[in-house]
Amino acid sequence: MRLFIASPVELFAYKKIREDFKDIIEGKWVEEENLHLTWVFLGELPSSVPVIEKLQQITPLEKHFEIASLGYFGRPPRVFFAKAEEKLLYEKAAAFREAGFDLYRFKPHITLCRIKQIHNYCAFKNIKQHYKEMILGEILPKITLYESQLSQNGPEYRALYTLE
Repeated sequence: MRLFIASPVELFAYKKIREDFKDIIEGKWVEEENLHLTWVFLGELPSSVPVIEKLQQITPLEKHFEIASLGYFGRPPRVFFAKAEEKLLYEKAAAFREAGFDLYRFKPHITLCRIKQIHNYCAFKNIKQHYKEMILGEILPKITLYESQLSQNGPEYRALYTLE
């Protein structure tokens, strides 16, 4: 089983973001129904039972978290993402560590697009700046263990266990 733990998100402006960047970014955009904040990618495991036992040590998110800006990883940029209110998310990440999960290099973000190429870097920076500190959506107060199955149409996620 290919497993990861995430919180689902709702992006109010996702269609607009994709439209604004469509001629600037070439890459693979995440399907709107698959948008999420990943807490831990676990990879291939034989069973979900030990993961669920660890998850039961963690409390659910207490509230919705605002998603308030855009960013990227890499030089040149390879991952285009939305950012959330970080301090409280880092505090929740500490609870994952206490429960025995490895959150190596945890940086709270929602991947929007895996970038192949940016056609106009100046336009990319300018449009990205337009979204600075704008409320783009929210992280829902759920923490879910998902199974991810890769297919020709992209990943398909199935919720196995949810903290609410």
